[in-house]
Amino acid sequence: MRKANPSNVTIRPEEADFFAKLARDWWNPRGPMASLHEVNPVRLAFIREAIDAHWPAARGAMRPLAGKAALDIGCGAGLVCEPLARLGANVTGVDAAAENVAAASQHAEAMGLDIRYMAGEVGALDIGQFDLVTCLEVIEHVADKPAFLAEVAARLAPGGLLVMSTPNRTAASRVLLVGVAEAVGYVPKGTHRWEDFLTPDELAVLLGDVGLEVTAQRGIAWRPGRGLHLSDDLSLNYILSAKRV
Repeated sequence: MRKANPSNVTIRPEEADFFAKLARDWWNPRGPMASLHEVNPVRLAFIREAIDAHWPAARGAMRPLAGKAALDIGCGAGLVCEPLARLGANVTGVDAAAENVAAASQHAEAMGLDIRYMAGEVGALDIGQFDLVTCLEVIEHVADKPAFLAEVAARLAPGGLLVMSTPNRTAASRVLLVGVAEAVGYVPKGTHRWEDFLTPDELAVLLGDVGLEVTAQRGIAWRPGRGLHLSDDLSLNYILSAKRV
C-alpha cells in the first residue's frame, strides 16, 4: 500500500480556487453548475442502489442511513450532503474551498438540515471514520491520486461503503466532456483536464492498492429523449461502489 503524502496536500490550489469562484451560484440549477444539478439525480439513484445492496436490512426504508455517519469529500455547496441527510445520515461535508463550505452551510441552515461542513484537505482533518463515504467528480481534480485515495480509505469505517464517480479517459470524453461541453457552456471553461481522467481499470487498481475492491459499477450516459441515465456504457462518466477487501 502506498502511503499518503506527508503534507496531506493532494488538491491543486488552482483547482480549489476555480471552484471557489463558483460557490455563490452553486445552487442555481440554471447557473454555471447546471450540469451537476442535471446529473445529481442519476448519481443519487446509484447511491441508493449501493446502500440497499450493502445494507439489505434497510432496503426500501425511507431513512436507510439512520444511525450511520456519512462523509462527502469534495462536497461543493452540498448537492449530495443534503440528500444523504434526508436519508437519515449524520453527514459531514469536506471541501478544499472555504467559499463552498460557507455556501453549503448557509443553504443547509435554510433547509433546516443539521450538516457539519469543514474546509480543508480531508487528510489534514481529524474527523474519524464513516459508514458511507462519497467522493463524486473529485479525483480528476487531484494532483496525487494514490495519496488522496489512501486518505479516502482511511476515513472508511470497517464494514463501510465507498461511492465514487469520475469521467473516463477516452476519445469520446476528450471530445464531448472537455471540447464540446466547455465550448457550449455546459460546464465552465477550465473545469476538466482530460489527461487527469482515470479509466475504470486504473481506478480499480488504485483502490486495490489501498485495500478496497469495486463491488458495482455503472456508466453515466446521455441520449436524446432520455437525458442522463445509468447505463452499461462507461465511455463518458462512470460511478462505482467499493468496500474493504
